[in-house]
Amino acid sequence: MQQSGRDIGTFIATKEHRRFIEFANAVRKHRYIGLCYGPAGVGKTLSARRYAHWDAVEPFLDEWPREDRSDSEAASTLARARTIFYTPNVSETLGELKKSLGNYIMYAEDRINRHLNFDDNLEPINDHNSNIELLIFDEAERLSMNAVEFIRSVFDRKNIGVLLIGMPGMEKRLSRFPQFYSRVGFAHHYRPLTGEELTFVLTRHWRSLGINLDNADFTDTQAVASIARVTGGNFRLLHRLFTQMERVMQINELTVITDEVVEAARSTLVIGAT
Repeated sequence: MQQSGRDIGTFIATKEHRRFIEFANAVRKHRYIGLCYGPAGVGKTLSARRYAHWDAVEPFLDEWPREDRSDSEAASTLARARTIFYTPNVSETLGELKKSLGNYIMYAEDRINRHLNFDDNLEPINDHNSNIELLIFDEAERLSMNAVEFIRSVFDRKNIGVLLIGMPGMEKRLSRFPQFYSRVGFAHHYRPLTGEELTFVLTRHWRSLGINLDNADFTDTQAVASIARVTGGNFRLLHRLFTQMERVMQINELTVITDEVVEAARSTLVIGAT
């Protein structure tokens, strides 16, 4: 099974996350193929894992086929989410994808079936009546042509929603697969934090350091402007920067975030294109 996502701090329900939920719900409800694209680090993976409750569901699926209480909290969460989150490995073969994804679907459907019916002697689930309603594929750039065609066949066979997550330009690459692309019903551009929402997130970060952000204070306003310039509203980069800012403040016994603190923290980071 797959490893859980990296720790990027306390989850914050941003406007982009709420837009992602609306998008994923539409794909799941109408059984379309959806594409979600955006720069690295803006929160696409975090939102998708949160939507699928994957931090709770993945360990639960990893335990299959051990005996379990099908009325457990994890089983209930899976039955509500009805979503599989899958990250293909680099250079993953079609055979590996079929096996890994097939196991996930089989495990999840079995556990949902047991939870809903609490009966060990149920008939196998028909392909056209799946308990799974949405498949989310992260890092979609890793998918080969054959993998894309396989996902299309799963989509057609199971009448299941499919959501692919990747970098900008993913939609152009997939347009080269006309049979797949003709089934795309929704596209969602996941954008970095801006304006008031960026200020809201920064306020949370300020509080995590035990201080308050004061918009009327020139020092705070200057620090916010510097952070916005350095990070471009990139969610992952914000977390990395604040981790270093906290370190700088502790070393120098500071209690105020200044432009100099931001610059000192920035100088320790390797910041690539986002």
